[in-house]
Amino acid sequence: MRGFLLAFVAALVLVSAPAGAPKVVNDGHGDYVYVPAGAFRMGDNFGDGDPRERPVHVVELDAFYIARFEMTNGEWKKFRDDAGYDDPKFWPGGRAVPRNQVPYWNDARNHGGGTPDTDNYPLLGVNWDSAVAYCNWLSAKTGKKYRLPTEAEWEKAARGADQRRYPWGNEVDRSYANYVGAQKFDTGQLVGYYDGSMRGTLQTHNNASPYGAMDMAGNVMEWCSDWYGRDYYSVSPRENPKGPADGAYRVMRGGTFFMEPFELRSYARTAAWPSFQGHRMVGFRAVREP
Repeated sequence: MRGFLLAFVAALVLVSAPAGAPKVVNDGHGDYVYVPAGAFRMGDNFGDGDPRERPVHVVELDAFYIARFEMTNGEWKKFRDDAGYDDPKFWPGGRAVPRNQVPYWNDARNHGGGTPDTDNYPLLGVNWDSAVAYCNWLSAKTGKKYRLPTEAEWEKAARGADQRRYPWGNEVDRSYANYVGAQKFDTGQLVGYYDGSMRGTLQTHNNASPYGAMDMAGNVMEWCSDWYGRDYYSVSPRENPKGPADGAYRVMRGGTFFMEPFELRSYARTAAWPSFQGHRMVGFRAVREP
């Protein structure tokens, strides 16, 4: 029986990933986990959310890789300290955000990257323009295509194809995620902290998504590439939707350390002005095209 089960699992892996497609890639800037091509049902299938999270609709996506962890201070430093940081070609509108204007970079209370022993904490306070610039820079560095995820890609990477509420399932408590009240001072937690390894503490469950991406609920909210449209789901194309053609705000996903559990749902939507540089709770994770 054991041999049969192992063979069955192996067959499923072969179905989910084309021959030669690694489950994890690393071009020297962190692990990226594989999300296979295919359809999923996007939106609030539980009926407990906002109208902007409905109607539930089928979306078909091409395969992609997504960062296992949210952008860390350590990875951001590689960009921030690189001579190419100020290159206008990487920046939307051609104007770089000055290195020292990441608002929380030198804030020890928020584990800012300019303070000691913070490389594995999430980057805080980054705007959409800076996140896009990082992806453009990384693409130039590696010769691979990096970008922000679309809203649809983000949701599939977070919840898989079984319409679960959260990356790990349908229930949430403090053993799974960093949300309001988890710490004496609400701020970002080490990326990957909730991997189930710290027995004897409240942190006893692994919060990985079905594809192995960590912290897609809580910790810091994450930018997506899409313009935000409240009613976009009603007109969204079935294949590889990319959001409205224009708008005032960009989509953010995932909830934060300063929100209640309800806002951590994998289908919850919110948005913000892309150039604003003061969102303490906002970070990002990138996508790498195969």
